[in-house]
Amino acid sequence: IMRTVEASLTRLDIDAIDLYQVHHYDPDTPLDETLRALDDLIRNGKVRYIGCSNFAAWQLCRSLWISDRLGIGRFETLQPQYSLIHRDIEREIIPFCKEEKVGLIAHSPLGAGFLTGKYKPNASPDTNARIQNSDRLNNLMSHQNLRIIKALKTVAEERCCSMVQVALAWVLRDPTISSAICGVSSSAQLEENVEASGMKLSQDELQIILNAFEEEHTT
Repeated sequence: IMRTVEASLTRLDIDAIDLYQVHHYDPDTPLDETLRALDDLIRNGKVRYIGCSNFAAWQLCRSLWISDRLGIGRFETLQPQYSLIHRDIEREIIPFCKEEKVGLIAHSPLGAGFLTGKYKPNASPDTNARIQNSDRLNNLMSHQNLRIIKALKTVAEERCCSMVQVALAWVLRDPTISSAICGVSSSAQLEENVEASGMKLSQDELQIILNAFEEEHTT
């Protein structure tokens, strides 16, 4: 960690990294050892804040407890997968982060591109599409996910915006979500994504999207 941070600072030609996150929970390294190393970076002024990615709620809870017990820097952010087709974090992680004032940085908010609407049932994806695995794509083509796509399209058409912007606005609707990470391949896509940051979905629009989930339980 020390060596790679020094290398990053040199490559970026900066004095400190604003946010430094560990990518996965490491079961082979004592958590207090990892947190102490990260705290050393903070104390040395090389990192301002630390965070984690892909931690379960209990792993984040244990991390915060260790930081509190030792009086060292704590994880201020968690970067989980979150989108309309991956909502697992709503059960435990979002309530926990809200309670502990941990910011959530959602990755894959467009479901690896599935929520853009460019994937069609029984059709081969474009050669430049992110999802190329046929089994994975078939699993995504569930009745509920296709209803979600239909709901996004309905809201987007009524607002005269893109499905991408509606999907991102839905993720960002919760104040616990600090930001959403999106991969882009053009400046136009970047501008499209940025415009979603100021969108506020109405209760009627949120209900249209919610109906795509409720229908699954009533059929």
